[in-house]
Amino acid sequence: MTIEIVLVLCIALAAIVLFATEKLRMDTVALLVLGGLAVAGLVTPEQAVSGFSNPATITVASMFVLAAGLQNSGALSGIGRLLGRAKSPFLFLLVLFAVLAVVAPFVNNTAVVAVFMPIVMTAASGIGMPASKALIPLSYVSQMAGVCTLVGTSTNLLVNGMAKDLGHPGFSMFEFTPLGVICMAAGCLYLLTFGRWLLPDTSATQMVENHELGKYVTELRVMSESSLIGVSVEEAKLGETFGVYVMELLRDDEEVWSPRSQVLQEGDVLLARGDWSKLDELRQEAGLELNPQFKRRLRRMSVDGDKESEPVSQVVTEVMIAPRSRLVGSTLTMLDWRWRHDAIVLAIHRRGQVLREQLKDVRLNVGDVLLMLTTEPEMGALRQDSNLIVLSERDAQPARGWRAPFALATMAVVITVSALGWLPISITALVGAVAMTLAGCLDADGVYDAIDWPIIILLAGLMPLGVAMSETGAAEFIVQNTIGLVREAGPLVVLAVLYLMALLLTEFMSNAAAAVLLTPIGMSTARMLDVDPTPFLIAVTFAASTSFATPVGYQTNTMVYSAGGYRFVDFLKVGLPLNLIFWVLGVIFIPRFWPF
Repeated sequence: MTIEIVLVLCIALAAIVLFATEKLRMDTVALLVLGGLAVAGLVTPEQAVSGFSNPATITVASMFVLAAGLQNSGALSGIGRLLGRAKSPFLFLLVLFAVLAVVAPFVNNTAVVAVFMPIVMTAASGIGMPASKALIPLSYVSQMAGVCTLVGTSTNLLVNGMAKDLGHPGFSMFEFTPLGVICMAAGCLYLLTFGRWLLPDTSATQMVENHELGKYVTELRVMSESSLIGVSVEEAKLGETFGVYVMELLRDDEEVWSPRSQVLQEGDVLLARGDWSKLDELRQEAGLELNPQFKRRLRRMSVDGDKESEPVSQVVTEVMIAPRSRLVGSTLTMLDWRWRHDAIVLAIHRRGQVLREQLKDVRLNVGDVLLMLTTEPEMGALRQDSNLIVLSERDAQPARGWRAPFALATMAVVITVSALGWLPISITALVGAVAMTLAGCLDADGVYDAIDWPIIILLAGLMPLGVAMSETGAAEFIVQNTIGLVREAGPLVVLAVLYLMALLLTEFMSNAAAAVLLTPIGMSTARMLDVDPTPFLIAVTFAASTSFATPVGYQTNTMVYSAGGYRFVDFLKVGLPLNLIFWVLGVIFIPRFWPF
């Protein structure tokens, strides 16, 4: 073992720990990896920054813009109506899976789930189907469909780009399709039968019994006319009467953590938890006032320029903090100067955790649901904000005239030209993104908002690690001391072990990071066995692009975690059998389509 191998392995191990523990943002970790490799002299300066000009990075950025163009143009607006025609939960899922099979292979699956979540929740509610029965299938099938083509997920593009850098010829647009279709068919059959019964039923009644799901935390101020003045929290029996629980009492600068015996006074602020309808009912009946810490004046429509009319029609809506949102880590107080929407945050719901801080001190996490008061004209801006996912007030974005068919035609041309090999996908995707922007499917500022920059930094920052692992011999060292232990059993067993290794690694860290670490290992494994590396690269691609067993293994799982009211164990219970199905199918069919 050389000093270079030791350094590369130390940097890789540190990256794995940081990714798994989430102590730092993933893009920050990627830049630290890049800097460490360059400072240690493990890659040249040109190699260190090569990820930013890599075709895979450019393609992923362009695909984000194309997906935003489809969404903003209203090209997908008819999907909600199509799902709404389903008359039973089984038929609903069948239609949903068919739609995803058409859309998700060509649109980044994160964007697909962001667009489909409110549509699916509305349509499911219309037939009396709990959202929890539909959102995990939405996440899982979008992953299954995404792996069917080269552009369906950023992981496919990343493995393809790294493989080319390491001497592999790369993959065509539909090279993954045969195996992808088989796995998707098996996965959909599982979700329609056995898996369907494993999905939890978080209906409204069970959410109340659970005392956790669908609960908001807000602040209620005791006003001078309140009927609660002179009454203790315990005597008020708010839990029995309204289903509202007082977790903390704020009196001037004092915080009372056990407020049951406290006699309420004018000006006291109650940190209360409950269903929003009950919180609002308590507010009206007991003479309380919402005390939001983050305040913004709603726009008023000017009548004659000198005086103001009454506020425009107001809407109460739910929005979720999206993965990679710039709002993650911000408090409501910090948002006062970063916020660009005319809206008031009324309450916060965080899945799996009881918030006991003042709202102004709560740091927002991915999946937090904010209950907001805004105006109807502002709803369009909220829907287009990539930092947020609108969950309620869920009318689909209307089609914008000729721009909707133009967006669909542009996407079709991008895919067709790339599939026929006339131009590289990086060029066609980039030209398509420019065409959508010039056509007004999204504006210039919307282009920058559409791109998930942390993902771009992550991809570009980690690519040099794959180069360093290959050139220093670190990948070969890992192979010799792990997978190499079963080399005598033959390439099929080695393939099964590599797939399983990728599967486990992806569940606990970024799928992109797992792909970067394992792509050079797949190439080295093929050299060790003196066989074609393609089967091993396919195994890495499929395992890293389909993570079902945890809500943190893939960002689409994280997105539906809060919205569906799931527990961590729900993903394990439904997703683990699906992971095993994909593993078995991969081991059986990969050598058939891509012989050793």
